[in-house]
Amino acid sequence: MLDALRSRLFCQGFRTGKFPPAAPSLPDGFRGRPILSGGACPATCARCMETCPTGAIVMTEGKRPSLDTGKCLFCGKCAQICPEKAVSFSATEYRLGGFTREELIAVPEESYLPAIQKDEAIRKIAGRSLKIRQISAGGCAACELDFNVLNTLAWDMGRFGIQAVASPRHADAVLITGPVTHNMQLALQKCYDAMPHPCWVIACGSCAVSGGLYADAPTTARLPEGMHVDLFVPGCPPHPATLLEALLRFMGRTPEAQA
Repeated sequence: MLDALRSRLFCQGFRTGKFPPAAPSLPDGFRGRPILSGGACPATCARCMETCPTGAIVMTEGKRPSLDTGKCLFCGKCAQICPEKAVSFSATEYRLGGFTREELIAVPEESYLPAIQKDEAIRKIAGRSLKIRQISAGGCAACELDFNVLNTLAWDMGRFGIQAVASPRHADAVLITGPVTHNMQLALQKCYDAMPHPCWVIACGSCAVSGGLYADAPTTARLPEGMHVDLFVPGCPPHPATLLEALLRFMGRTPEAQA
C-alpha cells in the first residue's frame, strides 16, 4: 500500500488535464464545428450532398449549404470534395452540444456561441451534482468508451459532481448512445420509468441524436414514447471535451466559471 502511495505521489503526480478553464488539447486532424462559406455554390454542383453518407447537408435558398451536425459523422468527405471550399471544419471549436435540434444546424456566416442553460429547475437540481445512467441502445462502443474516459484521471468529471451510476433509481439523467434498436427500446423505457422524476435525457453521438448511418435501417426504432431529449451532443464519437463541456453547460455551469 505504501509503495502504491509513493508511486502515485512522487512518480505519477498530477494527471488531470487543465480543461476547464484552459482549452483542451485536441488531436491533429480534429474536426470540430463546420464552417460554411457565405458564397453561393454553382447551380449544378451537389457534390457535398451526394457524398454525405447521412444526408446531413442540404442547400438553403441561394444555393448555400447548411449542415446538420446531429447527422454529421465528421468524416470530412464533403470538405475534401467541394471545389469551392464552401465546407470546412474548425480545428478548435469543440463545443457542439445543444439543448434543441435547431441548435445543431450550422449555416453560412454564422456567429456561433453555445447556448447556456436557462431552465431554472434544471439549474437548481443539477447545478452542483449530476448522476448519469448510461444506456448503450445498439451502439458500436465508440461513444460509450469516450464517455467512460471522463471517469479517468485525465478528465475526472467527478470533480464537477458528475458521476456515472449503476442503477436508474440513483440517476438524474439517462445518457443514450447508439441508434436505439427495436431490441433495446423496451429496456430503455424501463430504465426511464425507474428513474426518479424530474429526470432528463441526453442523446450522445450522431446515432442517438438522429440515427446516424442507421437511421433508415429496419432494426432502428425511435425513442420510447414520452421521452424528450434535453441535451444533444453530436459527434462520431463526441470528443471527451465536447461531451464534458456540454454536460457542464447543461448543469448551468460554464468552463470559464470552473477556474
